[in-house]
Amino acid sequence: MPFPAPTAPVFPPGQSTTSERHLRYEDCTQDGRLIAVAVPPALAALWQTVLAQHPGARSASVAGVVPLMTRLTVSSVDQAIRVQRPVETVSGFELAHDRDAAGAVSKLFLNVWADVKAIPGRAGRGAPRPASRDLVIAGRAFAEHVFTRPFAPVDQRRVVSLAGVDGYPDLPATRYAQPAPGSAGEAPDGAAWLDELTPDAVDIVFTLDQTDANQHVNSQVYVRHFLAAVQRQLAAGGHPANIRSKAFDIAYRKPSFVGERVRAFVRLFALGDHLGGAGFIAGPGEEAKPRCYVRALFGP
Repeated sequence: MPFPAPTAPVFPPGQSTTSERHLRYEDCTQDGRLIAVAVPPALAALWQTVLAQHPGARSASVAGVVPLMTRLTVSSVDQAIRVQRPVETVSGFELAHDRDAAGAVSKLFLNVWADVKAIPGRAGRGAPRPASRDLVIAGRAFAEHVFTRPFAPVDQRRVVSLAGVDGYPDLPATRYAQPAPGSAGEAPDGAAWLDELTPDAVDIVFTLDQTDANQHVNSQVYVRHFLAAVQRQLAAGGHPANIRSKAFDIAYRKPSFVGERVRAFVRLFALGDHLGGAGFIAGPGEEAKPRCYVRALFGP
């Protein structure tokens, strides 16, 4: 991963799945590489199969304990793949906890990993035939979820124990040091800033098209808007257009709803022969506490 993310563990029985799905043509570039925003749908199979039936997940839902996604880190590789052939998704989850400076349990997590594998090659007349049809990695995703009681009074929402939730341990054994949300708005290690933080020229006003069944703006909408804002800033700076988004890292802080107006704030950076943008998306007057922090890496 170009942006830091924990390595996937060996998943215990009943906590992973392998599935097959079809891509859309828009999921790959003209040279056959998977675009970064096409990777997150790979997470769906785990939720729709394993977690939908897992006794711990079902018990937690009944108890009003919900894992909400707080960070998503995604990368796509340079390998060209066959967009018209099914891809394989291998995904799994692990429970974890974090502790505060005093050593007390501060948060509980449901962390999810997914690998997208595909047949090498690319579509199109004249495209060379691949030397092998063995599946290769096309993209990876890591999704951090924090357990909370979203419908409880504010002072009762924090979850530091799963005691009473059948199918889950009272305290997950794995320790996960949650990165600060603001780290997703910083340039990666080794990068050099190219300019100052700048508000995008385009406001975003959310409509029903940007929402989902969770009754708020879909998590991927922020990513798409931020990528577009970075691309506008790259174009304004005269940077080459023959690039694609190869990775992104987003930390979510606050949901958005229909009719709300937000704007992306972007600062460009260079990392070797790659370019990127880091910043946040915020409503008017929210710059100190934005809706989300985001960074994205672009390359040839």
